[in-house]
Amino acid sequence: MDENNSSENNPPRKNLFSINKIHYARGDRPAVDCILCGVTGKDSRVDNLSIAETELSIISVNLYPYNPGHLIIFPKRHLLSITEVTEEEILDIHKLTVKAVNLLSAAWKTTGFNVGYNIGKNSGGSIPHIHQHIVPRFPNEVGFLDVFCNTRIVIYDPFQMKEEIVRLWNSADED
Repeated sequence: MDENNSSENNPPRKNLFSINKIHYARGDRPAVDCILCGVTGKDSRVDNLSIAETELSIISVNLYPYNPGHLIIFPKRHLLSITEVTEEEILDIHKLTVKAVNLLSAAWKTTGFNVGYNIGKNSGGSIPHIHQHIVPRFPNEVGFLDVFCNTRIVIYDPFQMKEEIVRLWNSADED
């Protein structure tokens, strides 16, 4: 085995999460059937980080973001599979995605995005309600902890992120 590729020299990446995420990961979540339906219904038991909504969809800051500006877009209807989403809903989600990408690119100078769905229980998604992720990528987003400790820190509080993105979103509507 090549010494440079051994697990000793390349330990698995570690992540530092919000201290509240462990409770969420263990299943300590609001007592609702679906978190995203709770957001749609404005249920007070669910943290609501919505930025905007249309007749069909909602765009929201992700409560546990991978990067600053990490958003999710989901249909208001409770859907479990991408095959259930109508063409009208897909087009609506796409339009919100384009607006979000344009807004974040202009305001935050992002240089790339990861956009996609987690579909199904084994996809890594913790919410069965179909939703799309928009994760901005930034130049030089690797910090010293990534290099020395193989650890990642998300540097933006999702509630502050929501306030800023709502302001940007609303000012984009005025243009």
